Amino acid sequence: MILCLTHSNDYYTVDIVMKRFSELGIETYRLNTDRFSDQLSFDYSISNTAATVTITDGDRTITLGEVTGVWHRKSWSIAVPEDLDDNFKSIYLQEYGTMRAIFMEALKQVPWFNRLSADIRIGNNKWEQLAAAVQQGIEIPRSLFTNDEEKVKTFFYQECDKQMIAKLHGSLAKSMSGATGFFPTTLIGESNLDGLGGLVYCPMIFQELIPKAYELRIIYIDGIFFTGKINAGTSQRGKTDWRIATDVALGWEAYTLPDAICTALTKMMQQLELFFGAIDMIRHTDGRYVFLEVNPQGEWGMLQRDLNYPIGETIAEQITAAVAVQHTALMND
Repeated sequence: MILCLTHSNDYYTVDIVMKRFSELGIETYRLNTDRFSDQLSFDYSISNTAATVTITDGDRTITLGEVTGVWHRKSWSIAVPEDLDDNFKSIYLQEYGTMRAIFMEALKQVPWFNRLSADIRIGNNKWEQLAAAVQQGIEIPRSLFTNDEEKVKTFFYQECDKQMIAKLHGSLAKSMSGATGFFPTTLIGESNLDGLGGLVYCPMIFQELIPKAYELRIIYIDGIFFTGKINAGTSQRGKTDWRIATDVALGWEAYTLPDAICTALTKMMQQLELFFGAIDMIRHTDGRYVFLEVNPQGEWGMLQRDLNYPIGETIAEQITAAVAVQHTALMND
């Protein structure tokens, strides 16, 4: 059985993957990680001779022995009961968070896609992402991670030629459309430099502004690529971040990456230990490809929907193949 970890409000993408698993004859179970709370029950037993880990979600009871692989689509914040006293919310989240972590850690012997430790490490570390890209010969923007406004000013004039953007290290929202609240990539001009006093309370990433012909969303699945091209240049709002281009209708176009870029990205993803990732790149106006970041839990539904890419099906097929390889290896041992 493949355990599919996601959240209650996930739709479309998770359904495509689970449908393909079913067509392949693979049993699955969807566990919404936000419901790892009073909405399910669990019992973990351990003694000198045995240990068991069991959770019951509705009418379905799951034991560790049933799970042959984990598709880690998304982890979500644990839902807190609306009627819970505020004084108990912190301990509620602490203890249920710990119990969820124990359950996930108990599954470490089966293949994960992505493995949880790599997913969290890479998703929370854009520095490591950029460093890995450089090590594989992929161009990146000049970048500065800092809470020092004077360093930002120096970077703005000496490294960026007065063309600079700012962004947060982490996401405030995870969705296909960006319709929920988030901090977009923001253009910084000279007039903004005197307003950086709050940086000490919120460190940020600053990068040179790359003149772009267009942007690329690249879905990587174990060496397979599906790429969408979007040109937000006609949008005043979306020039630095296509997700907020609400002033014009933007459409995705199918795109084929050069083999050399695919090879370099594959090596980068293997170095980062990621089976899956949504990669953002810019095509420079002079033709160069510039890597921005990779999101291990990134969205891809809009590419499958608009371009008829079989992304969900490929995820299920590659996981099924990888689990089969792992099973064969264990049998041979």
